[in-house]
Amino acid sequence: MKIGLYFGTFNPIHIGHLIIANHLAEFTDLDQIWMVVTPHNPHKKKQSLLDDYHRLHMVHLATENYPKIKASDIEFKLPQPNYTIHTLVHLNEKFPQHQFGLIMGEDNLNSLHKWKNYEQILANYPIYVYPRKNDEIPTTELLSYPNIHVIDAPVIEISSTFIRNSIAIGKNVEPLLPPKVWEYVEHNLFYKK
Repeated sequence: MKIGLYFGTFNPIHIGHLIIANHLAEFTDLDQIWMVVTPHNPHKKKQSLLDDYHRLHMVHLATENYPKIKASDIEFKLPQPNYTIHTLVHLNEKFPQHQFGLIMGEDNLNSLHKWKNYEQILANYPIYVYPRKNDEIPTTELLSYPNIHVIDAPVIEISSTFIRNSIAIGKNVEPLLPPKVWEYVEHNLFYKK
C-alpha cells in the first residue's frame, strides 16, 4: 500500500488540512493519507501547542468520515524533537509491507535543505508537493528531482495560527474547522488565552 505522510502539529486541524489530504487521497497514486500528529517540530516552540492527545483527538474527529485518511500518533513514541528521517526509518521497520511518501507544501520544499538528512529523504522517498500562497520562488533544482511530484491541488489560505489568534480575540471561526473539531475546541475553551 502507498501511504502519504502528512506531518503537522495540527494545532488545530482545520478544513484546509482536510481539503489537501482528501485531494491527495483521491487524485494521486496514494492509497491512504496518514495525518501524523507531531508532538514537537524542531522548528516550533513546544509551549505554544495544545497537549498532544487533544490535538490527536481533534484529528480523529476530523477524519472519522474519510476512510482513506487516518490519524497517526507514531511520533508520540519516538524521541523528541521529532525529525522526519527518524520517523521514516521507524515506519519502514514497523510496516515493511507499505511504501511511504511525504506530503508537504511548497514552502516546506524551499526549506527542505535545512532538514536533518534531507539528502536521504530526497533519494529514498517520493515527495508530494502541494501549492501554497508563497512569495518565495520554489527551488527549481529540487522541483526537477525525480522523487518530487508537484500536485495540482487547491491553494488553501487558512492557517492554524490565524484560527488560534482569531479565537483568542473572540472571533467566530466555526466555518474553518470541521464541525466536531469546532465543538471540541469550544467545549474545552481552547485558544481563548
